Amino acid sequence: MSGPGEGKIELKKAKVYIHVKGKSNARITHVDIEHPLINKIIKDKEATYCAGKPSGCFIGLKKEMIKRAENLLKRIS
Repeated sequence: MSGPGEGKIELKKAKVYIHVKGKSNARITHVDIEHPLINKIIKDKEATYCAGKPSGCFIGLKKEMIKRAENLLKRIS
């Protein structure tokens, strides 16, 4: 489902960048998504996976990340 919906929390002021290889120390071209809540769910150096979808992309979370996300959402809702 694209756009707002039940169970979806918009991350206002999230910054999304296409980071080009060779610029600002990028070794490969990649997408950066920056927001404080993402840093609490996906820790520095942790890897996850991403897949394309019609409206953009889907970032899958590992079990530890899901626990952190659910605990965080309980505290902020």
